[in-house]
Amino acid sequence: MKKTGVIILALLLSAASAIAGPQQNPIAIFAGLDKITGSITTFEININQTKRFGSLNVTPRICNTRPVTEKPKTTAFVEVDENQLDGSLKRIFTGWMLAESPGLNAVEHPVFDVWLTGCRNPNAPKDDFEAPPEETQATTPPPAN
Repeated sequence: MKKTGVIILALLLSAASAIAGPQQNPIAIFAGLDKITGSITTFEININQTKRFGSLNVTPRICNTRPVTEKPKTTAFVEVDENQLDGSLKRIFTGWMLAESPGLNAVEHPVFDVWLTGCRNPNAPKDDFEAPPEETQATTPPPAN
C-alpha cells in the first residue's frame, strides 16, 4: 500500500511539472535607447501590433513567460523594421529576444537600441504573495520636535 502511494505521488508531481509550460501574454514590454540624447524609454506593445520608436517599427509576434524555476523566463519573437528616407521599410531584425539576457539578441542600430524587458497580461490573476501597493510603500515617521 505504501508503494502505491509513492507511485501516485510521483505521477501527480510529473503531471504538475508537465502543465508548467510557457504562458502567452498579450503585451510585450521594451526599453529603447536613443543614442543621440542618451535617453531610455520604456514602452508596451500589444502582440501583432506595431509601435514606432525613432525610425524603427517594433512588432512583437509572441511574448511568453515561464515559471521562475525554468529558464529563460521571458522570451518574445520580434520583428523590427527601419523606416528609410524614401518611405520604404528595411527589415533589420527578426528573431527571439530574451529579457533575462538583453545583450544576446537586442536590436543594435546606429542611433537606436531596443531590447525586451518583459511581458504583461493585464487579465492574469495577481500573485498570492504580492502585497498591495499601499503595503509595499515605506512610511517615514514625522521628525521629532
